[in-house]
Amino acid sequence: MTDETRPEDLTSEPSDPVADADAVDDIGRATAVLEFWEAARGSAGVLGMEVVTGMGVTASVPPPAWSFGDNPALATELVELVLAGTKTATSSLAAEYDDATEPMPKEGDLSILLDGGGAPRALIRTTEVEVVPFGEVDEDFAAAEGEDDRTLASWRAEHEKFWNRTLSDRIQLGPDTGVVCERFEVLHPLA
Repeated sequence: MTDETRPEDLTSEPSDPVADADAVDDIGRATAVLEFWEAARGSAGVLGMEVVTGMGVTASVPPPAWSFGDNPALATELVELVLAGTKTATSSLAAEYDDATEPMPKEGDLSILLDGGGAPRALIRTTEVEVVPFGEVDEDFAAAEGEDDRTLASWRAEHEKFWNRTLSDRIQLGPDTGVVCERFEVLHPLA
């Protein structure tokens, strides 16, 4: 036997360069998130008896990694506000969690915030979650979101535009629509 390649051993499907590049990008992003988690987990108090017991799931598996907004420019802009200490809250519509593919945020949750390029920039911990009607979100929360001019009027106008643009096919926004108001603290920033 020789180490020759036979024609029947070759695949007839050509490689997809775009899919191959995306897979490499995904692996690079996943590696960056794991490396960030390794550096940041001490800031979350997720250290302990690894020397004696070995690394447990809580310490070894990173928390969810996600970005704000619906486009890379907005994701980067908003994570920069977090890093500057201007943005200490975020909101989503309660109905977004109805399909149960993503759990409703809760106090104590950890998250890794990504910028528009998918790079990890901060580890945050959720400190408070409250569901209120859209019409009852207050000035204090609007200011904590840190966006635009930080007024309630601006918050309502911009969030209404955003949610109508991104969720209009699933959710009808009105004054009684439930808004998940989530406050957080930065545990480990990566400037």
